[in-house]
Amino acid sequence: MATIFRVASSTAPPPHNFRLRKTPVSNGFSFSSICFDRRIVSSGGRRFIVAASPPTEDAVVATEPLTKQDLIDYLASGCKPKDKWRIGTEHEKFGFELGSLRPVKYEQIAELLNAIAERFDWEKIMEGDKIIGLKQGKQSISLEPGGQFELSGAPLETLHQTCAEVNSHLYQVKAVTEEMGIGFLGIGFQPKWERKDIPMMPKGRYEIMKKYMPKVGSLGLDMMFRTCTVQVNLDFSSEADMIRKFRAGLALQPIATALFANSPFTEGKPNGFVSMRSHIWTDTDKDRTGMLPFVFDDSFGFEQYVDYALDVPMYFAYRKKKYVDCTGMTFRDFLAGKLPCIPGELPTLNDWENHLTTIFPEVRLKRYLEMRGADGGPWRRLCALPAFWVGLLYDEVSLQRVLDMTADWTLEEREMLRNKVTVTGLKTPFRDGLLKHVAEEVLELAKDGLERRGFKESGFLNAVAEVVRTGVTPAERLLELYHGKWEQSVDHVFEELLY
Repeated sequence: MATIFRVASSTAPPPHNFRLRKTPVSNGFSFSSICFDRRIVSSGGRRFIVAASPPTEDAVVATEPLTKQDLIDYLASGCKPKDKWRIGTEHEKFGFELGSLRPVKYEQIAELLNAIAERFDWEKIMEGDKIIGLKQGKQSISLEPGGQFELSGAPLETLHQTCAEVNSHLYQVKAVTEEMGIGFLGIGFQPKWERKDIPMMPKGRYEIMKKYMPKVGSLGLDMMFRTCTVQVNLDFSSEADMIRKFRAGLALQPIATALFANSPFTEGKPNGFVSMRSHIWTDTDKDRTGMLPFVFDDSFGFEQYVDYALDVPMYFAYRKKKYVDCTGMTFRDFLAGKLPCIPGELPTLNDWENHLTTIFPEVRLKRYLEMRGADGGPWRRLCALPAFWVGLLYDEVSLQRVLDMTADWTLEEREMLRNKVTVTGLKTPFRDGLLKHVAEEVLELAKDGLERRGFKESGFLNAVAEVVRTGVTPAERLLELYHGKWEQSVDHVFEELLY
């Protein structure tokens, strides 16, 4: 059974066609609220209270069936005025035993989670009798399929707060792991171990995904078990603002991939990529990944994204404390009550929110936008990634400059960049020069945008300024070390990129 701890009730009215139901919580009390699978920030005058994964069970019961318009309104309810815009950073890292360098097992991760909870006052998130995460305020810690340890940060106002949050998290993790003889590695792809060496975390949704992935692509299991990312979640003020940020984010995502490229090793050897993690997404599942060309159509808006998501095959529905395998079926069928896995049942907004988390394009729309193109890396780059995107997307002048710069980029050029940067990084040829030359201009726009915000945040870009200046990605630096000082032993990367 999923357990929720200490969630306050909402004071705002729910959407018109929902009634509230009392939901029991572990301490014997109950609360009335609208619950979804993941945290969502207050917006549009309506406050949605949410629980971390696993999803709460049918906390919202429709008094009439959901319509497509409800799904559109759900996304649109993310619109918020500029003074309410926040920065949410998420990052993943690989745990390993300091002696053997082997991936940590679930039992070790459970010990780590329990110790952080007890020592630093986090609330435990359970699936059945297994601890699968932690929650503290608006921050949460969760586990990816292969035990990658993820911090989903709180929505914060400045990059100083974001970087302080990352540092605090790493301090807490380190305080416990040093006693356990384990460490964490900041890299985009598991550099040493084979997939069979990676343990699987006890989460029901991952069982379903593991069975489905080989049916739809050759690299999906590697995505699940051997990749780590850092991403930032950003707000929009209106549908028009969402569209502009979505387009800018997609066009420039390959530049972010190159700047943060940090996954050049597979099973102890160079793999031919600077971002193996990014390459893996090209053959994971074509139905739910990619550069979303339709975002650049004149007709694009919330409705078009809903149409896209309605036809992305589902993974699961969550019923009676269990994940039900609905792979290959669509949410459009669910909306019509024609889902073969749970015949006759109709979806709730909770189901919709769950479904949106199973779509993996380079930029993802929920009630905010997620920039998803960067490899995991050391802590300075964990602060640089949100800085890069905040400078570009939260400043009107820089955003307009980006849109002007990329307006005549063709679909083919965007696809070419997305596919080639995984191998050639900033040295990727583009028009009359190299992508490095575009990145120089883009980094300047990000810096200017941060300076106009007035919070003295532009220093957070220092971690990538050298990458742009030299055109040498973090992955290429690692390869130089591998062929030089490390004498072709990848084991040294565990020390080089240890948090």
